[in-house]
Amino acid sequence: MLGGTPTLRRQFGEALPAETVVSRHTGRMDHADHVALIRPGVEDRPGAWADLGSGTGAFTLALADVLGGRGSIVSVDRDRGALEEQRRHMAARFPEATVDYRVADFTKSLELPALDGVLMANSLHFSRDKAAVLRGILACVRPGGRFVLVEYDADHGNPWVPHPLSYATWERLAPTVGLTGTRLGGRVPSRFLGAIYSAVSDNSG
Repeated sequence: MLGGTPTLRRQFGEALPAETVVSRHTGRMDHADHVALIRPGVEDRPGAWADLGSGTGAFTLALADVLGGRGSIVSVDRDRGALEEQRRHMAARFPEATVDYRVADFTKSLELPALDGVLMANSLHFSRDKAAVLRGILACVRPGGRFVLVEYDADHGNPWVPHPLSYATWERLAPTVGLTGTRLGGRVPSRFLGAIYSAVSDNSG
């Protein structure tokens, strides 16, 4: 599921950095949770962003919320119907947002404008060769631009999440594709594959 909202359970006693976001409630993640996960990587980096594998737009809405009037979004997904649903949600919630909806496959060549940031939320786990996909994407990101990843904190998936990567694995992968300064943005417990995290990195260019 791209840009989906997995069910959460509350989990206590886990040592986390002070800045880490933890879900405030049991039940399904909501818009506030999505915003909290990506805010550490987005709020100080206005400008042109892309949300790749955006689905029906749970995290695209969060991106629009954090950017406010300080940026624009290219929303990319292979599913035209999902993008149309996303467009309706965006018009209802954030009618002033500047969003370019594109039916495309982010694993292939994308004709994107020069970007200040890229968000990939629950989408990179559909790619086995992540390094190759990321290098193609990062070619569109300005030096010093931001990359925000939201993923399941696991290295073994299932039919619905075939190729997840834990935060520890992401820390090792990120510098091999030119990303620096990788840090944990947030983490929420999930009964699907343990937890979901956000990570923030900068493009070395």
